[in-house]
Amino acid sequence: MARKGKQQSSQISIRDVARLAGVSLGSASRVLNGASNVTPDIRQRVEQAVDRLGYRPNHVARSLRSRTSKTVGMMFTDLANPLYARVFQAVESRLHARGYMPLLANSLSIADREMELLGVFQSRAMDGVIITPGNERDPRVVAAVRDLPLPTVIYDRDFDVQRDCLLVEHAPALRELVARLIGLGHHRIALVLSQSESRPISRRIEGFRAGFEERRLAVPEDLVLRLPTVMSPAFDAIVAVLDAPRPPTAIVSLGTNMLGDVLNAIRGRGLRIPEDISVVSLGEPGFMRYHQPPISTLRIDADIIADGLVSLLLDRIRDGDDTPPRRILLKAEYCERGSCAAAPVARRNRKRS
Repeated sequence: MARKGKQQSSQISIRDVARLAGVSLGSASRVLNGASNVTPDIRQRVEQAVDRLGYRPNHVARSLRSRTSKTVGMMFTDLANPLYARVFQAVESRLHARGYMPLLANSLSIADREMELLGVFQSRAMDGVIITPGNERDPRVVAAVRDLPLPTVIYDRDFDVQRDCLLVEHAPALRELVARLIGLGHHRIALVLSQSESRPISRRIEGFRAGFEERRLAVPEDLVLRLPTVMSPAFDAIVAVLDAPRPPTAIVSLGTNMLGDVLNAIRGRGLRIPEDISVVSLGEPGFMRYHQPPISTLRIDADIIADGLVSLLLDRIRDGDDTPPRRILLKAEYCERGSCAAAPVARRNRKRS
């Protein structure tokens, strides 16, 4: 039931939104069209007015007038990834407030499927796309991204194309994380990842190795565990390294499925976190908030990612090809919690002294 005194949404116009927000018609229009040249205060007032009035733009009429569809294509590699799910929700909320409807597609990191989806986005005359392909080294996918005649934002992939992109600086974050663990006395640190050659995986391995090399320590290559996919079982691989003659004293694991197997393998071997082994997650699966002790994490804020992606896309939709490609760099944040402590040997030496 509509709120008391509230007009039916089909009768509400942008003039009503501007009047309730206390802004000019032009300011309200700029906010609803995703323009960046408005103040945060005006944007917030207009968005609140839209919500209170239940205003819904007439997209059919608008598209006929402006030749826009008010739709945005979004392609992720794996929607089972909690980070992608959170990013989509945050992006969807921001686009919805600006009158856009996202169409979400799951590429499964299959090159043919990615090219097919890019073709679908183009055939549906979408206003722009946000994409995270899983085949950034496949020349066919690279060509498809380069030639896509739509405003395009690439999320955390290394494509040799002239496109707007948002990248996460994984290597410096992993290097600093390794430095922190080495400072706690951990020299046998395991890294659990997939065999993907995507930017996040390759840059994390780069940073992991750099952390040891900068301290002139041997990189424990035998503890860099590469599983077939992000959903591959990790339990047996973790049990094998825990039972090895020189087991790790710390494990850094890709989140979600792999992290769950890491925790189960540690528990199955009767080890305690962090007394016997420290654990860090790359990413922040939902179950981590309930785990005891709380798991340390190298995380990326989904809201900050969404702000960057939407800003890049709407600016490109507005500017067309008149401005050079932009790049936003974000850094992962390390949150140390109860799952990290001094390595067992380092802790015993400290007690003796």
